[in-house]
Amino acid sequence: MDVTDIGNKEEGKVWHRKPAPGKGVLVTVVRTAQHAKTVRFLHVAFDTTGDSFLAGDHHGNIYVFDLSRNRFRLVQKTGQACTALAFSLRRTTEFLVALADYTIKCFDKDTKQLVSWMRGHEGAVSSISVHSSGRYAITTSLDMAQLWDLDTFQRKRKLNIRQAVGIQRVFFLPLSNTILSCFSDDSIFAWESDTLFCKYQLPVPDCGPQISYKAFAVTRDGKSLAAGGRSNLLHLWCLDSKQLIRVIQMPTQVRTVRQLEFLPDSFDGGASQTLGVLSQDGVMRFINIHTCKLLFHMGSHEDAISTVTVSPNGRHVVATMDNGSINVYRVQSLTQELNQPPPSKVAVVSGGGAVHLSHLKVQVRSEVVQRQAKRLGRRTHGKTLRPPAVCTAEDKENELPAGLNKKRLVALLKEFGEYPAKYRMFVWRSLLRLPENHAAYSSLTDKGLHSAYLTMHDKYPIKSHKLQRGLQRVLSALAHWAAIFGEVEYLPLVAFPFVKLFQNNPMLCFEVVASVIVNWGQHWFEYFPNPPLNILSMAENVLAHHDKELLQHLVDCGITSQLYVWPLLETLFSEVLTRDEWLKLFDNIFSNHPSFLLMACVAYITCCREPLLRCSQKQDFEYFFHHRNNLDLGAMIKEAYRLTGGTPADIHPRNMLSDMTPLTEGQYPVFNHYPEFIVEYQSREREKIRLQELEYLRERQEVSALRTDFVRRQAEEEAYFAQQELLQKAEEQRRNILAQEEEKLTEQRSKLTAMKRELKVKELQLLDATKRRFLKHQQDLRASQVQRLDQEISRKMDLRERETAAAVQDLEVRQMELEAQRRRLEQNMFKEQERTGREVEEETEMRTRRADEEDRSYTELLQLTSDPLTFSPSTHTHTQALEESLAEACQLDLESHWQREVAQRLQQVDAEQERKREKLKELHRQTLAEEGRLADTMRDVAGRKVMPDGQRRTGMRSLCSTTGLVQRPGATQAETNTVCLNSSSPSESTATNCKSLWIRDDVF
Repeated sequence: MDVTDIGNKEEGKVWHRKPAPGKGVLVTVVRTAQHAKTVRFLHVAFDTTGDSFLAGDHHGNIYVFDLSRNRFRLVQKTGQACTALAFSLRRTTEFLVALADYTIKCFDKDTKQLVSWMRGHEGAVSSISVHSSGRYAITTSLDMAQLWDLDTFQRKRKLNIRQAVGIQRVFFLPLSNTILSCFSDDSIFAWESDTLFCKYQLPVPDCGPQISYKAFAVTRDGKSLAAGGRSNLLHLWCLDSKQLIRVIQMPTQVRTVRQLEFLPDSFDGGASQTLGVLSQDGVMRFINIHTCKLLFHMGSHEDAISTVTVSPNGRHVVATMDNGSINVYRVQSLTQELNQPPPSKVAVVSGGGAVHLSHLKVQVRSEVVQRQAKRLGRRTHGKTLRPPAVCTAEDKENELPAGLNKKRLVALLKEFGEYPAKYRMFVWRSLLRLPENHAAYSSLTDKGLHSAYLTMHDKYPIKSHKLQRGLQRVLSALAHWAAIFGEVEYLPLVAFPFVKLFQNNPMLCFEVVASVIVNWGQHWFEYFPNPPLNILSMAENVLAHHDKELLQHLVDCGITSQLYVWPLLETLFSEVLTRDEWLKLFDNIFSNHPSFLLMACVAYITCCREPLLRCSQKQDFEYFFHHRNNLDLGAMIKEAYRLTGGTPADIHPRNMLSDMTPLTEGQYPVFNHYPEFIVEYQSREREKIRLQELEYLRERQEVSALRTDFVRRQAEEEAYFAQQELLQKAEEQRRNILAQEEEKLTEQRSKLTAMKRELKVKELQLLDATKRRFLKHQQDLRASQVQRLDQEISRKMDLRERETAAAVQDLEVRQMELEAQRRRLEQNMFKEQERTGREVEEETEMRTRRADEEDRSYTELLQLTSDPLTFSPSTHTHTQALEESLAEACQLDLESHWQREVAQRLQQVDAEQERKREKLKELHRQTLAEEGRLADTMRDVAGRKVMPDGQRRTGMRSLCSTTGLVQRPGATQAETNTVCLNSSSPSESTATNCKSLWIRDDVF
């Protein structure tokens, strides 16, 4: 196994020794950086031809590997790891790369320039799908998919999904405008790419375990879809019928399917039958989806595969390994079963030689023959084959590569009229025995485009740039192979049908064209640059032998073989036949002797004899042999075979043309069947003409330079004088302009002064307006504050009214209680005074009487004492009684003095109460004055408010009602008559109550 370490190289060879044909792995590519550290390759993408692929590594370097030229080249350094690649754009030099910062960039691999930068994803882009036309691309991340127009690099549509359901993959179906979207819930939808209309949804299988689709693959014809996931089961869908047609169970070693890829084949018509299944163990197994047979596998447990990319032509498979390297596999070497030809549809019985082996009989049933017989309504029997005893030279001649037999192919061709379209290219390659000299072809293409075909597009404009480049490449290789092919003018007409047919494989196209020129173009260039008169004479001799009348008519009309044979040969019938007719014709041409081509030309003429006999003008004949005509191709081929078998040997082209000789292997043969002196002469003449043209161009350039110098000098002189005149005029104009500018400047200054004045006025107006707005704003704020104060005052006034009303009610109740107590006390006092007065009066009267009696007794005593004679013990007794009476009188005098003091104190108490009543009245008057001042203040505040008059009146009425709270009838009298019995004096209680009421008012 050849290992190539590209290291830090920017270009070089992919392999240094040509790989052996039997090896499966062509080359292993690794990249080691400094300190022998391996840089991992992450993703790979092929171009449309399948000969080149891109590879991106972990450091963001993008390499292009050309397998046909054995070259690699560093085309871009992105600086960050890529997450997806796409290399099949409409402009073949451009490619898309998705980076780790969730963006997609488009680069040109030739110029290494950034073409566009696309943003919009919020997660890592996992895949990029490009439409078959190369104009549109779909980028997919876990949460969204976006459709881009690659001509404008603008986003056309965006597919959003619910957060619970993730996107697995969104991609274009091949050869259609259908977009297939696969989600994590195993639902699959198909959309129309132009209108994004949902065409259909594949039904989710109800029975069986849930697979949880992770990997998808579609055949090239877009008719079959394979899906796999977390199981060893594969679901095969038919997209035409929208049905699940098959469930394939992989071996038990497969637990999870990581990737699915169909392996295309050149002969399957796009209906690929080989499916590659990459499992969790790093091994990719290729199976046949119809027979469910394991064909071959790639990778192993030790050398596990991470991802796989298959070339569009199915020749190479590039695998990214777990160790970071890239393995390039050749599919043809991986299995011999894929390289075997299709089973024969016709069984040929060949007789034995001298030795009879009649006892060796093999009963063979061909399934293909049985199906064909059933379709034709015939019974099929087993065929007894007798192997030949001796391998003759004829058998060796009929043996073709890949196990085919020319005699059997010719029998098949005669039976069905053409080869199967599915296997036509394979049969042609076998019939022509193409050597597939890759190295020799690469050496020719490495020389670049030939100078004779640099401007070919001017003479042969082709709409498809791909076809034009392919035709230039093939013609340049032919010109580098043989010098005459750079001088042949009709060579593009010969090569174009094959280029269009083999546009995806230029090497095969080159070898087919070279084989046609070498074998079927024998003696074409002996009369160069004239048409091959010897070949035309052969065709004319055959026509003369089989249809003298038609030939005589052509001679009478002055039409030579250069007009009715050469147009068919130089275009190889591509102008007069359709594609299918041309393919059928060349099936027969490649299966027969090279002389069959001339017989086909004569057969075409004889089959069209009736319209040719009606033509008489040269222009009609020219038009006839350069345009398509109504012709039965089957009858023409039968006529060609009839002419081949019925032409005499002396004029038969077979005797003048050699048998088909294949190209040599390794190196292409030398081609010198042309007049070299003419070609050399033309080359010399062309080189002389080229040199003369160069000399002429040089002289013309010198003359042009002299003329340009003369004209320049003359123009400079004229310009100098004109400039002087212009300067004088300009000076005068400048002076006038200066004066005008000064006037304008003065006017502008005055205007500027006026503008400044206006600006100052506007500024003042703006300041005034600003101040007004500010004042208005302050007024609004004050008004809102006053309004809030009014509301607060109203609330507190209401609260005060309620509290005052409650207090008044309490005072009235208390006043009534005090009044009742006062009255009871007064009554008690009056009663006590009356009782005391009566008692005092009674005591006074009694004491008075007692005093009178004592006075009388004292008088009598004095009279008795004065008369000693009359003093007796009874007198002494009387004296004691008088003394006792005198003591009692003194005691009574003291009691009367106390009563007088009590009366005086009662009078003092009444006087004190009267003084306090006066003081309470004074406090009441002061309270009324304070409430009046408060009402005036409230009126002033209400007057400053900007509010309706009704509200003002309401506020004033509320204030007036508040101030009139103490002016209720009976309140003053109640407060005036209040007497406090629980304090030292009733005046203190009254003053305390009044003070408490003021404090509330002050707080309010």
